Amino acid sequence: MSLLKRIGGNVPTPVEPAASRAPIRPETTGRLPAVGAPSTDETFRELRARVQDRLINELNPQMDLNNPAKVRKQVEEIFNAILDSESIVLSRAERQRLFESITADIIGLGPIEPLLADEDVSEIMVNGPKQVYIEKKGKLIKTDITFADDDHVMRIIDRIVAPLGRRVDESSPMVDARLKDGSRVNVVIRPLALNGPTITIRKFRKDKLTVQDLVRFGSMSQDMADFLAACVKARLNIVVAGGTGSGKTTLLNVLSSFIPEDERIITVENAAELQLRQDHVVTLESRPPNVEGKGEITIRDLVINCLRMRPERIIVGECRGGETLDMLQAMNTGHDGSMTTIHANTPRDAISRIETMCLMAGMDLPARAIREQIASAIHVFVQQSRLKDGSRKVTQITEVAGMEGDVVVLQDIFVFEQTGIDEKGKIVGQLRPTGVRPRFLEKFEALNIFLPPTIFGSSERFSF
Repeated sequence: MSLLKRIGGNVPTPVEPAASRAPIRPETTGRLPAVGAPSTDETFRELRARVQDRLINELNPQMDLNNPAKVRKQVEEIFNAILDSESIVLSRAERQRLFESITADIIGLGPIEPLLADEDVSEIMVNGPKQVYIEKKGKLIKTDITFADDDHVMRIIDRIVAPLGRRVDESSPMVDARLKDGSRVNVVIRPLALNGPTITIRKFRKDKLTVQDLVRFGSMSQDMADFLAACVKARLNIVVAGGTGSGKTTLLNVLSSFIPEDERIITVENAAELQLRQDHVVTLESRPPNVEGKGEITIRDLVINCLRMRPERIIVGECRGGETLDMLQAMNTGHDGSMTTIHANTPRDAISRIETMCLMAGMDLPARAIREQIASAIHVFVQQSRLKDGSRKVTQITEVAGMEGDVVVLQDIFVFEQTGIDEKGKIVGQLRPTGVRPRFLEKFEALNIFLPPTIFGSSERFSF
């Protein structure tokens, strides 16, 4: 993609020599506002637009955009030359702010680039050009950041989806994508999004979380962590359930870290987000249909295909349709140790969701047959929840204990019990074992995995 197309403009007309142009002077533009002032300031926007237009005109359209460091250096050289030739008086802080803003529009994601660099921001929500929200420490906050107009937002969207071979336009106004660091991106544009082009970015931490991080944050107790590690090593089939934004994918990443290095892992996702630490990992990503409506490769197609790829572990980023039936069958036919996530509020709700999604495969299966598949395929449900104070916790670890009549029997091994709310609005509760020993402990012992009996029956409680 050429630089001019990436910026979003047509090939501009040649710019007259600097000597014949009217200089940008402080008395006509005013000085920039202090650093940290709202980016909607008209003076700043007008000056940025004028300098940026001239800078783009003087850049080499054939510049290699795959080398951001080189592009940034050339942009800085031309930027400084423009300011010097036009006698623009700026402080060092103002000059740097203007440069970073223009550079972000050329080689980054425009106004939201600083938000992507802020490690405390976990989610970015662009609701049209004039409204940008972020999630920080579990709370939604409105920012002062704005885009110039709808076209400005669309240029940033194209910059995200184009490298992935995906498209978004009036005929296909929704798309799932990802950033280079694996952050999840969802885009909806007009006519579906009435507020204007809408972007939702679920950021991934640059430093990968470990199980000890989750214990330190209070998301689980050390006993729960030891138990889940043993479940993964013993090749139990695990389903992580939870609501939107509860941390299911993060937990799946942490659980996958317990898989031994010598096993072949195949991941299947809509947009590749999982960040596995092992060396032998094959990542498969679904593909949407092309302009003609052909060429679509669904999650179900990939799950069926990966069975022919000699997997030792199959990890499906999320089951949301007919692929659930194929995932259950894989778990039941020698692919032990598989993992996936689903949207559900409790393990019992997860059973109902799996039944419904199996029926979406187009086969008229009786409910009992599906439940028998669930009871024999899945060993453990891990319920991840986002509590009202914004914290994320593992609220249940539940064993699938078989069938009684037509009902799948579930037995909680660990639970989170809320006991109140402190003066800061934080939820106070206890992560504790229920005292029940799971039936699959014999699988642990067969692999020389031994857990202290106090993990399941200790009266000690873990308070957060």
